[in-house]
Amino acid sequence: MLTIADLQNWLAEFAPPRLAADWDNVGLLVGDATRDVTRVMTCLTVTAESVAEAIREGAQLIVAHHPFPFSATKRITSETHAGRLLLSLIEARIAVLSPHTAFDSARFGINRRLAERLGLEQVRPLIVDAHDPALGTGRQGAFAGTLGELATRACAELGLSTVQLVGDPARRLERVAVGCGSAGELLAAARTEECDCFVTGEARFHTALEAQAAGMTMLLLGHYASERFGVEELAMRITDAYPALECWASRDEADPIVNFSADS
Repeated sequence: MLTIADLQNWLAEFAPPRLAADWDNVGLLVGDATRDVTRVMTCLTVTAESVAEAIREGAQLIVAHHPFPFSATKRITSETHAGRLLLSLIEARIAVLSPHTAFDSARFGINRRLAERLGLEQVRPLIVDAHDPALGTGRQGAFAGTLGELATRACAELGLSTVQLVGDPARRLERVAVGCGSAGELLAAARTEECDCFVTGEARFHTALEAQAAGMTMLLLGHYASERFGVEELAMRITDAYPALECWASRDEADPIVNFSADS
């Protein structure tokens, strides 16, 4: 019988924990590693909706991209939202495993796959790992087209109707950097690598101004959109590795940020 520890070991090979950022909290965060597992749900974030789905569908393990809990907690009570979620998970005996930034930086992780979906060529790490030059933080690659064409491809690949741009859509691009989620701290590395566009999920206003001042463009996909496809692909990879498992990406999870038009 497959155990949670087996899944933890498989994920550690796919997304080595040493690739995680120093500030991150990856690995098994809730649960008993020795417990048998037959049903696994992946999701971007542990929320009331994803927890309710996992309980309803009888999952023994949630593989959540964003760590939960993320930071140290002194008490687990029903007085806080996080406490209520943790109590629900513990009472239902559902474990939580998170790869987060290790998955971002893995050989076939989110940043690599996002770069490929955007049509980048000759993809390589933006910041090279000290132990393996094929790995590292972020990705970069060649792109022959305009910022507008890159944005159009992103919309088609990720099922988006709108994205945000910093710069002229007609601007020709040659080298594009990618950092999923909220990766504004990678802008400096993108500039050092002479990238003329930086793609991320979300960024601070002043990061956009910094890019503009440096003569760079930016493509902001939305935090959810830049990573959610990754947990969908992860569910398929787990299924391929363990065909006897029932594994799916959360169906109830949704982007909390929605577009609104005053004309609607």
